[in-house]
Amino acid sequence: MHRSERRDATYQSLIAHARTRFAQQGFPAVSLARIVADAGLTKGALYHHFASKGELFEAVLEQVQQEVGERVAAAAEAAAASAEEVLERGWVELLAGCEAFLDVATEEGTRQILLVDGPAVVGWSRWRDLDEANSARHLEEAVTALQATGAMTYLDPRAVTLLLSGALNEAALWIAHSADRKRDLASAMTTLTAMLEGVRRPTAV
Repeated sequence: MHRSERRDATYQSLIAHARTRFAQQGFPAVSLARIVADAGLTKGALYHHFASKGELFEAVLEQVQQEVGERVAAAAEAAAASAEEVLERGWVELLAGCEAFLDVATEEGTRQILLVDGPAVVGWSRWRDLDEANSARHLEEAVTALQATGAMTYLDPRAVTLLLSGALNEAALWIAHSADRKRDLASAMTTLTAMLEGVRRPTAV
């Protein structure tokens, strides 16, 4: 194995083991000593890649954000492709993406890192930057596409995206701490769908 390959393997191992610990125990309870022990590495190897536990956590959070964004996009595309009515695809895609976000963001292996520790550890501004580059980007694309076809009442697309993103993040926090995740996810989607009907317009043919 070449040096660059060993370096990459070490990096990926640290990310994987840190992610497991952060998801299970939360950022404050996890020590770097525990992470390197899990990975079978030394602290020297860790510090070659990360200057601190906070920097390691940010790399894990970035990976989680990317995965959430990819899964949201995949769910939206799959729903749009299977929509029976062509003119309904934009709405089906938007709603499927929203539901996928709420589902993925509140999974056991994701919620602690993404929703609980993320904003506190890296700061709200950095957390939002990562969200904007991933899930929120797909959301804004969906909103812009709906407005372009005339299927959504034209309002500032940036404002629509921010308000919808905020609602989704709040709903995700609620669902993540729910005693009945499945029930409250369904309730959130029913409510969100009713709210979006207020800006829906018949699609121009």
